[in-house]
Amino acid sequence: MTVKRFKALGLLCLILPTIGWPIAAGARDKSYGLEPRRIAADTYVFEGAREHFTSANGGNILNSGFIATGDGVIVVQSGPSRRYGEEMRAAIGKVTRRPIARVFVSNLHPDYFLGSQAFADAPIAALPGTIDGIRSDGRAVTENMYRLLGDWMRGTDAGPPTEPVLGATVVQGGHRLRLMPLAGHTAADLAIFDETTGVLFAGGLVFSDRAPTTPHADIARWLLSLDELEALDIAVLVPNHGTIRTDEAAIGQTRDYLTWLDATLRASAEAGLDMNEVMAIEIPERFSVLSVLREEFTRSVAHLYPKIEQSVLPRVN
Repeated sequence: MTVKRFKALGLLCLILPTIGWPIAAGARDKSYGLEPRRIAADTYVFEGAREHFTSANGGNILNSGFIATGDGVIVVQSGPSRRYGEEMRAAIGKVTRRPIARVFVSNLHPDYFLGSQAFADAPIAALPGTIDGIRSDGRAVTENMYRLLGDWMRGTDAGPPTEPVLGATVVQGGHRLRLMPLAGHTAADLAIFDETTGVLFAGGLVFSDRAPTTPHADIARWLLSLDELEALDIAVLVPNHGTIRTDEAAIGQTRDYLTWLDATLRASAEAGLDMNEVMAIEIPERFSVLSVLREEFTRSVAHLYPKIEQSVLPRVN
């Protein structure tokens, strides 16, 4: 399949209309069944599935969370839909009656920010690059999510975050939060390290037992960001997708896969392989623990290989 055709298919997915979805039987009874899991003092996570977006999971594939501080609740990621955000807020209310102090959104991917309508009375904070990306592409991303998830998305609109975040350390109700502006998974990736508990909300930069996604990836920058995260004194690591860890193994796992992926694509381009040949390459056995592995590798070839091919053409010719 040609690069132009891949781009055309991607654009088609983004521009399909969101109106006119039929209400399936039992649609109004859909629920994400969100249950907060306590992972440290005052700190809770809603664990998502290690899958792709489907109408069965409603887009619930992200690990969102919150910190119930003495001076209000810090929310990390608002989820893939308005329905998710509303259920998340209701679940938080069962843990604490304190108000929502701030919602942090780590990047422009839809499962990070499309639940923000449920927190419209609080500041929604993100890196400037994330805010710009959502302003530019948020509507198209939302329409694509309607296409994928149908009625789960009912009432969801793409509102950009309202408050820019720069690199800083802030104190909220006794929790000292280091806000880390990084990049690589996207052009702007916010990681949040709670120096008080040692909990790292890694945003889109760390995957755990799940193959990384790469639609906006810059692998060289991503690897540099992983170096910064690995230097932290982490007690609990919350990846964007996958298993929550009490060690740093997921950082090494993500680095290993990205390093292999980049080297494999570059070697394939040097050898003159076409895209279909690259997609059929055998993946090393050590990565078999990663869910949706073959699917994400195939997608990464489509995302990354054309640019890598172009970079080696002058040397090949």
